[in-house]
Amino acid sequence: MEVLVSRAVSRPRSGYRTLSRRSLAQVAAAALVAPLMLAGAARATAAEAGRYTVTPLKFTVRAGDRACTVDADLYRPAGADAGHPAPAVLATNGFGGSKSDGTTDAIGKAFASRGYVGLVYSGLGFGRSGCLITLDDPAVDGRAAAGLIDFLAGTRAADDGTRADYVVQDGEGDPRVGMIGGSYGGAVQLATASTDRRVDALVPLITWNDLAYALAPNGADARTGVSSDTAGVFKWQWTNGFYLMGEGQTLLNASLDPSRFNSLGCLHFASSACDTVRLLNSGRFPADRTAAMLDYARGVSPVGYLDKVKAPTLLVQGQTDSLFNLNEATATYEKLRAQGTTARMIWQSWGHSGGQAPGELDLGRGDLESSYVGRRVLAWFDRYLRGDRGADTGPAFAYYRDWQSGYGTAGAVPALSRKVYLSGDGKLVGDRSEVVRGSRQYANWLIPTSHSESSLAGTLGLPDPAPYDTKGTYLGWTSAPLTAPVDVVGAPEATLKVVSPTTERVQNSGDAADKLVLFAKIYDVAPDGTRNLVNGLVAPVRVPDVTRPFTVRLPGIVHRYEKGHRLEFVIAASDGAYAGNRGIKPVTVVSAPQDTGVLELPVVGGRIG
Repeated sequence: MEVLVSRAVSRPRSGYRTLSRRSLAQVAAAALVAPLMLAGAARATAAEAGRYTVTPLKFTVRAGDRACTVDADLYRPAGADAGHPAPAVLATNGFGGSKSDGTTDAIGKAFASRGYVGLVYSGLGFGRSGCLITLDDPAVDGRAAAGLIDFLAGTRAADDGTRADYVVQDGEGDPRVGMIGGSYGGAVQLATASTDRRVDALVPLITWNDLAYALAPNGADARTGVSSDTAGVFKWQWTNGFYLMGEGQTLLNASLDPSRFNSLGCLHFASSACDTVRLLNSGRFPADRTAAMLDYARGVSPVGYLDKVKAPTLLVQGQTDSLFNLNEATATYEKLRAQGTTARMIWQSWGHSGGQAPGELDLGRGDLESSYVGRRVLAWFDRYLRGDRGADTGPAFAYYRDWQSGYGTAGAVPALSRKVYLSGDGKLVGDRSEVVRGSRQYANWLIPTSHSESSLAGTLGLPDPAPYDTKGTYLGWTSAPLTAPVDVVGAPEATLKVVSPTTERVQNSGDAADKLVLFAKIYDVAPDGTRNLVNGLVAPVRVPDVTRPFTVRLPGIVHRYEKGHRLEFVIAASDGAYAGNRGIKPVTVVSAPQDTGVLELPVVGGRIG
C-alpha cells in the first residue's frame, strides 16, 4: 500500500531486536516527515524535457459524499495535437506518496518520452489532493479517477480551463487510456475499471485482492481465492504502520482543506477504515462486528468487484512481499481469466519487503526497455493502447528465478504435484508407509517466540534479525537431504489435524479470538544447519475447528532447494509480526501411517522423498 519501491533493497540481517509496537510507531512517525523510498528517483534531462511539457492542473471532483480538489500533472509529448493525437497513461501514487514522489512522476516522464500523454495525480487524501482516504473504494477513488478520464476525453476542463484535445478517442467521450502503478496505485486501477468501462488496459503492480486477507490473513478455510469466512490473524506491524502514515498526512503535507478531515477520532480516513483498524487492534472478534469488518474490507477490494473489470490486465506481483503476497495476485488473475477478461501475470523478484535483483524493473529510473517486466509493460500498452496487434504480450505466466537470474514461463500457475507426509518422529517422508507413529507437542507463551520479519524493515532500509523459532513453541518436520535440486513454484498446501483441549472448550464462544492461532511455514535447511525462511513468508492460521482436519494454503514462492539441502515444514505458536493466541493453548500433533498431516508442493523440477 505504500509508495511503490523505486529501488527496493534486500533486507539486511543483523542481531537487532524485533520492533516492538512502540518502536514501530516511532519508526512510522519518523517516516512521515521524510520522503519515502526515493532511491531510484528519476530526474528529467534537458533532452528528455524537450520531448514533453509538464503542466500542473487541478480538478474538482465529486468523491462519495464530498467534493474535493485533485492535484495532477499533465505530461504532453512533443508533436501531440488535435491532428496527431496520442493514447494516454493515467497513474497515481502508492500509499503515503503523491504525484511528485520518485516513482509516480517518473511514470509520467517515462511514458511522455515514449509518445504517450501522461496524467499523474495525487490520490485522494495524499499530497495536495483533498478528500478522505477511502482505501481505493470504487465509489470514491474510482469515480474520482473517472473524472480525470473525462478530461482526457475532452468532455471537461481542468479547473483553470485547460482542455486536452490531443488524446486518441475510441468514440465520443471515450479516450484511449491505460493505467499503471503499484500497491495503492495498483488497486485504484481495478477500482476505476470496475466503474468506468473506458479504461483500455491495466498494469497493477504489487497490489491486493482482499484487504481482509492482507491485513488479517487466514491461511485456512478459504471460501474463494484468499478469502476466508473465519477472522484472520492481525498483521499488526504493517497495518498500524500504514494507519499512522495515513493519520499523519497533515504533518507530511500541511493542509487545512476541510474535505481532508473527518473527526478527532479519525482524522483522515473514512470512518469504516478507522473502525476496521480499531477492531483489529482490540484483539476481539465477535461475530457481528467481524462480519461487518469483512464486508467492508472486501467491498473496497478487487475481490468485491472484479466481475465488473473487463479491461486487459497485466498483473505484476512481488515474490518478496509479506504485505501483499503472490496468492493475492493469483486470486485476481484466476478470477479475471475465469470470467473471460484478458489477463497475464508476472511474479517479479521485489515487493514491499525488498528483494530487488539486478536487471529487474525499476520504475523510478524510467528505463523500461532494460528489464523483462518493463518490456512486457511496453508491449502491453503497444497492443491495447497503440493498437499494434503484432505486439507480443508474452506468456500467460512468468516467474523470476534467482538461481538463473531470469524468468521461467508457463501456460498456468503450476499445480500441486508432490505429496510428503508428516511422520511422528519429526521427519518428512515420501510415502505413508514410512510414517512412524508418534505424538509431539508445543505450547505458546504470552509473548511472541518466533520471528519471521520486522515488517517495515525492508521498506525503510533497516536491519532485521534472521527468522527464528524458540524450542518448545513449535514443531518441525524435516526431509532427508535432497539428492538433486528441487524447484518449487507456487503455493504449497498442508492438510493438518491438531489436538488442543484448551481451545476446544472455548472455540465456540462466539468470539473468533478464542480459536487457535498458529503459523505454518517452510524453511530451506543448508547442510551446515543454516535455516532460510524463504522471503520471510508465513501462513497465519486461525483454525476454524480443532476437532476437524483443516487445509492451509501457504504463501506462493519461487525457490530452488539445492542438492544436499533439506526442506523443513514448521507450525509455530506465534510470530512477532502478528497478533497471537488469547491465553496459553497447548497443541499436540499425532501421526500414524493412515492418519497424518500431508504437505503438497507445486514442484516443477526434481523430487522430494
